[in-house]
Amino acid sequence: MFTDICVKLVAETKFHIELNIKTGEDFTRYGKFTLGNSRKFASSLFQKMKGNKKVDERTILQLEFVETRNNLPVNIQVISCSLEQLAENCKTITKEIFKFANLEKN
Repeated sequence: MFTDICVKLVAETKFHIELNIKTGEDFTRYGKFTLGNSRKFASSLFQKMKGNKKVDERTILQLEFVETRNNLPVNIQVISCSLEQLAENCKTITKEIFKFANLEKN
């Protein structure tokens, strides 16, 4: 029974990257990349993101690395980035998801 519970918990853990933009005093999510349930892949991918770990009141764009466990989101890391860095990050995310889904899984 304990094994069944552990397997169920692992199956319900997923990762994603949220794209947020400052709107007034708050941030609004305007995009989301779903990364699946591989912690190794998701962490490795987020480490490739260009930007600054310093997020302050001047931050306009941010990427948020999130783990969802049993439908509860847990913020792992947030970085700020410029528009140019965001474009490069989107390109990197798309390329790495394609590679992982089509080449590394097989």
